[in-house]
Amino acid sequence: MSREKIKVLVVDDSAFMRVVISDMLNASPGIEVVGVARNGIEGVEKAKTLSPDVITMDVEMPKMNGIEAVRRIMIEKPTPIVMLSGITEKGAGATLEALANGAFDFVTKPSGTLSLDIDKVKEEIIAKIKSAYAYAGKIRTGTAHGVKRLRGARKEAHYYAHTRSAGSEAGRISKKVVVIGSSTGGPKALDEIFSALHDGIPAGILVVQHMPPYFTKSLAERLDKHSPVHVREGREGDVITDGSALVAPGDYHMLVNNGKIHLNREPPVNAVRPSVDVTMLSTARTYGSNTVGVILTGMGKDGAYGMKAIKEMGGKTIACDEETSIIFGMPKEAIKLGCVDKILPLEKIADEIMKSLGMEVN
Repeated sequence: MSREKIKVLVVDDSAFMRVVISDMLNASPGIEVVGVARNGIEGVEKAKTLSPDVITMDVEMPKMNGIEAVRRIMIEKPTPIVMLSGITEKGAGATLEALANGAFDFVTKPSGTLSLDIDKVKEEIIAKIKSAYAYAGKIRTGTAHGVKRLRGARKEAHYYAHTRSAGSEAGRISKKVVVIGSSTGGPKALDEIFSALHDGIPAGILVVQHMPPYFTKSLAERLDKHSPVHVREGREGDVITDGSALVAPGDYHMLVNNGKIHLNREPPVNAVRPSVDVTMLSTARTYGSNTVGVILTGMGKDGAYGMKAIKEMGGKTIACDEETSIIFGMPKEAIKLGCVDKILPLEKIADEIMKSLGMEVN
């Protein structure tokens, strides 16, 4: 007996893109396009009438854009949504807003809004549709780690962001470093963690999120607004300081040496650049037992060997549990290596990071 096909709704304002994406998906075994929509309004209506398993959603559309469509769909007909975005600063910001409002993941169009070469990312789109389908059960049963709690956390985070301390700890060259790795589902998970951290954290933080250029800059800016910790995209030669976080820029590996970060474009590791393993391995070598490794939601195995290296050097390691990981791949691989000290739900990870640094937590 053949497995039922994944039903997909394609939402894009370009007739050409609707045809190309539909043909590409229909040619893939196990996937069937059950409908198309020209804008967000049609997308919302067809999500309700067609009940697709997964939706692909353009970001910039007339009448109703992808951000508002995601917001409406997640309220009226919760469905996993994969955003298709152009690699631009505007597109990056809009895509992150869509993710914050409940979209599952995103794929960047190779050549902007009208990508004649969309087939270059065919395998990535198909893989993310399949992952989104696997996640659909959590969405529909209401057990997905949801947007409502994240919005509540942001209100508190905005308060923190305006009451950052200028105490003696902030800006001091770090003797301890926290390295956080994430992929699919990472932006929401990072937002929740950073909004829950306390002011005056006695360590520098390095973040490696699998994202292309522009997206990591937008991610850093969003985290900075929602957290008492200063967050920005990392630059060559940046000094790692307490109370600050540096996000690895898209398409660059981020390494640590002599208390500074160094960027390079050497070949991808685990098929990604930036790679969590690259940053964790170099941090473990430099900071040894003063390293805290954190692995969050994501596909693949990137970060598993980095976590192992941190553990072997006497550092502390934390992984997100299966229930609150959108994709349990990366945490699962680290856990399989036997190198994780604590496996925790996402909402408890910020507290555990602070405890690992010797901070008091209520």
